[in-house]
Amino acid sequence: MIRLIPMVVGTTGLAALFTFVGTTHVAAADENQVAFNTHCRTCHSTKEGDNRLGPSLHNIYAAKAGASAGYTNYSQGLASSGITWDEANLNKFLENPDQVVASNNMKPYKGIGDEAVRKQIIEFLKSQSQQ
Repeated sequence: MIRLIPMVVGTTGLAALFTFVGTTHVAAADENQVAFNTHCRTCHSTKEGDNRLGPSLHNIYAAKAGASAGYTNYSQGLASSGITWDEANLNKFLENPDQVVASNNMKPYKGIGDEAVRKQIIEFLKSQSQQ
């Protein structure tokens, strides 16, 4: 019976470790969604077909800019930009959309200066493109 105690403690410790790691991943995902909700949700959704003032951003990661089905209010500049929404382009656009596409319809949005927040939003958009 003495030999079983270290095994039980070891298993309990391992379970606690997995719980902690899983909780950390969920907390990061929640923070990413909070960043999106804080900066983007007024005009955008990540639900397929839920176009608002701006287009749905469902499956936006790795998609062509200005090409979401069902949304008809893209600026000519964005629609003809040739941009594919990868991490680098999303990061630049979220930082300062006017520098990436001068004639965009993202007014009055001016951009997000905090790179960590931009990264959280990009990670959230990526997660919504993998569903």
